[in-house]
Amino acid sequence: MPLLTPKSKRRRSSPAAGKSGRRRPGPLRRLIEDRLIERVPYEKYRRKVRHVYGGPRGAILATCSLLSLHAPLGERLFRRGHFDLSGRRRILDVGSGAGQLARHLVKYADPEARLTCLDLSPEMLRRARRRLRAHRIDYLAADLTQLPFADESFDCVTCGYVLEHLPDARLGLAELVRVMMPGARMLLLTTEDNFSGAMTSRMWRCRTYNRRELRTTCESLGLLWHKELWFSPMHRVLRAGGICAVLEKEGGIRD
Repeated sequence: MPLLTPKSKRRRSSPAAGKSGRRRPGPLRRLIEDRLIERVPYEKYRRKVRHVYGGPRGAILATCSLLSLHAPLGERLFRRGHFDLSGRRRILDVGSGAGQLARHLVKYADPEARLTCLDLSPEMLRRARRRLRAHRIDYLAADLTQLPFADESFDCVTCGYVLEHLPDARLGLAELVRVMMPGARMLLLTTEDNFSGAMTSRMWRCRTYNRRELRTTCESLGLLWHKELWFSPMHRVLRAGGICAVLEKEGGIRD
């Protein structure tokens, strides 16, 4: 797909945007959406996120994914080849949580593939380890903004509902670009700036992203917006389920 035009990029300085470049939400979203990430220093916010996911809400995360149908519908993205894992040997799953995406990665990746599950919360990683019980997974507690990997370490990345815990998407996306090989693919899922996203924000103390602005940010960092995905036709009609996109790092051999 082509890059957004310069005209689209100028939206960030429009009257509807705040100082951070985010679109100003409507009154209902302002009432519902959690704004903690904007009110406190980032380190204090990180401690709060670790507390949330290490506690009761983190313990029911896998169940929430089942009840919301994110887990079964997410598997369809891999089973139907919408995000193709064939030929990928070094896979990084960022924000593994209870292993919701990692479970699909183990099932659909090549037998030779090695998976690294990374999460800010050690307790979530313990839950993922107990749930997955797979021998070809490495578990690591680390921050997305400071990944402990060498440049161009992975040919595949999944980043599921992590960016919403960053004040600026660039902080995490730039690190992901650094550790991705040229031509590596990423499955990116994040919370969108609509009503359902605001409800998610309240539950998990996270922010939301505007779809167009996030695409512009990705492509400015060398992550081409390969295609958008939806969990089901109904999700597409209702614009529900958040942002789900396949990205590709520049420099690889084009299909």
